[in-house]
Amino acid sequence: MTEPLADLQKWMHSALLQPDATKPTETTSRIVPNPRLSAAETLAIYQRSYALRIASCMREQFPALCHALGADLFNDFVAEYVSAAPPESYTLYDLGRRFADFLEQNRPDRDQPTRESWIDFIIDLARFERAVFSTFDCPGAEDLILATSDTPDQNLRAQPSLTVDQYRFPVAWYYHQVREKLSPNPPQEMPSCVAIVRKDYQTITVQVSHPHYLFLTAMCKGHSVDDALSQVADTLGADTAQVTAAWQTAKDIRADWIETGFFVTD
Repeated sequence: MTEPLADLQKWMHSALLQPDATKPTETTSRIVPNPRLSAAETLAIYQRSYALRIASCMREQFPALCHALGADLFNDFVAEYVSAAPPESYTLYDLGRRFADFLEQNRPDRDQPTRESWIDFIIDLARFERAVFSTFDCPGAEDLILATSDTPDQNLRAQPSLTVDQYRFPVAWYYHQVREKLSPNPPQEMPSCVAIVRKDYQTITVQVSHPHYLFLTAMCKGHSVDDALSQVADTLGADTAQVTAAWQTAKDIRADWIETGFFVTD
């Protein structure tokens, strides 16, 4: 009796993801050997090719993390990750979407009273690189009207690709050092906030201060400039008038953000 195609596909998928769990009898009943290769040897070619392809894709998505861990250890983590969280999409674009969460959930010091700084750095770096990678294909401002220096504050809106996050380490610095073919040492713990945006199909990262992080976070949630300034004041326990005055005098920062493509106009 011929096995249904859906069942055969499910078995092949499982065999690629968990080679060690594949039973020899299952392989010989589904794969036809040839004069040069047995059924198991034929399947092994596909298993190795799949693992190499997955590892290659992950190295492209996480180049700085691969540098920090070393290729061998990085590949080991990828193999464990794919086994625990198999790809859910037809495209490998989503392959690394859950990688940082996987590293966090499986960190060896998870149940310890103190956490290792090195592991914190690795997880932060994975989060940052995923954010950078995602910006390549996310909705952007290419078909919208970017703000200019003449755009009034009341018409400024965060453009769709703009994101901002805070990290425990200077991950953006480390990432760019690796991209420039340098060999940076892991940095010391130092809180950093980074904005990521795409303009003219190029991804740009910008280091920002904590108050600016608060402001841009509010803007990314759809708030107006006035509302974002009020939220910054509330969070910092500052006077709204003083925060607004600081924004109005920070013309260079406003101009730089507009030039970088942070904002579109209504």
